[in-house]
Parts: sequence; C-alpha cells; structure tokens
Amino acid sequence: MNPYSTLRLMFAFLGGVVLLFIVAPLAGMFLETEMPELVEATGDRQVTGSIQLTLWVSALATLFFAILAVPFAYLLARRDFPLKKLVLGIVDLPVVIPHTAAGIAVLGVISRDTLVGRAAESAGLNLVGHPIGIGLAMAFVSIPFLINAARDGFEHVPVRLEQAAMNLGASPLRVFFSVSLPLAWRSIVGGMIMMFARGMSEFGAVVIVAYHPMVAPVLIYERFGSYGLQYARPVAVLFILVSLATFILLRTLSRAPYVKASGNK
Repeated sequence: MNPYSTLRLMFAFLGGVVLLFIVAPLAGMFLETEMPELVEATGDRQVTGSIQLTLWVSALATLFFAILAVPFAYLLARRDFPLKKLVLGIVDLPVVIPHTAAGIAVLGVISRDTLVGRAAESAGLNLVGHPIGIGLAMAFVSIPFLINAARDGFEHVPVRLEQAAMNLGASPLRVFFSVSLPLAWRSIVGGMIMMFARGMSEFGAVVIVAYHPMVAPVLIYERFGSYGLQYARPVAVLFILVSLATFILLRTLSRAPYVKASGNK
C-alpha cells in the first residue's frame, strides 16, 4: 500500500475520533429529548424570552464594540510600536482566564461603588443586573475573536494598494474606508460572527454580573440546578438549535473564510 494512502487513512481515523467526540454528546442529548418536551419549551415564555434576550444583547454588544475594535485591529496590523507583544497578549487575555474571574473583573468596574457605576447610576442606570451589564460581560470574553480576525484581515491587504491610493491624493482616513476596509471585510465579518456566537454562549462571566434577567445559558443552569437534567435538557436543545440556525445563516450571508479566533503572530 502507498505510504501516503496509509498516512491519509490514519489521519482520517483520528479526525473521525475527534468528530465523534464532538457529535456524540450532542446527538445523545437530542435523541433523549422527546418532541413534546421540545414543543413545551418552545411555548414557555421564560425560555423564549431568555433566548431573545441572549441574541439581541450579544448582537448589540458585537456591533458597538466593532466600532472600537476594528480601527484598533488596523493599528495592530499596520504599526510596530514599543510593547506591541504585550498589547497582543492583553488582547488575548480574556480567552485564557477563567470566565468567572472575568465576570468578577467586569463587576469590579461597573458595580455601584465604582466610578463607572456611579456615573451610570446618576443617569438612572444600575449596570449590575441590566442588559448593558450582560452585554459588557459578553463582550469582555469575546472581543479577542473580533480583534484578531480583523487584524489578520488587514495584514493580508497589500500595503502597496494603500500607498498607491495615498500617492493619488487620498487621505489616510479615505484610504482606510475605501481600500483597507473593503478588502478586509470578510475577515472582519467573520470575526464579528465569532464574537457574537461566543458572547451569546457565555455563562460564567454573565452569571456574576447579572443572574436576572436570565440569558439562555443561565436559565439552563438554573433549571438544571433546581429541577434536574430532564427539565433543563429541552431548553438546552432549543437554544442549540436556535444558535446553530443563527450561526449558519450569518455564515451563509457573509460567506466569510475561516479566520483565526485568537493567538498572536
């Protein structure tokens, strides 16, 4: 037998083991959930309300922080500066720290006895237990996905095209919007999708900042802790189905290529 064929078969077997590891728990959960239970969960206002809250808060947090993160990603892609590696490490930090610790960190910034918390309270907002607080917790743990994807996209934009536009008299801002951004948009959109998906699945950071109102992951945990696996499983299956449909729809609309979620270059 051709040694390359043997190698491919071995790699295919290893890939099959990995796929089985991913698919088996999900398939088991779906097979053990009966259709009447799923229909009942679909008709539960608390369940549908928590899923809707999860989706729109994560979407708004992604859109808001994209305005800040995309220009920052361009700077990281185009400029070398002192302590750049430290900055890149800080960007990736939310991915590697425990997410309950991330929630405590966010809480330490937005609680009532902090500068931000007092400013929000003077405007009539208590960020703890508020959708804004939930969005901040979601964004904290997921923004590295967007920054790194956008940075990768900008790094693949040829510098000579930007320089040519400047030689023709375009300002740096116009070059950014007319050359760099259009050429990197697929990676940026891919990063936004990953940030959105990661944000809406977050539990650890969100539960520290806001147990109520409950997002879907917190509701699943609450029902599991209070009533057991059988009561929580239909909610989990419904949320997975909605998440999967949303993720596939966004990926199809963007047709974004694969982008790295995190990691330094």
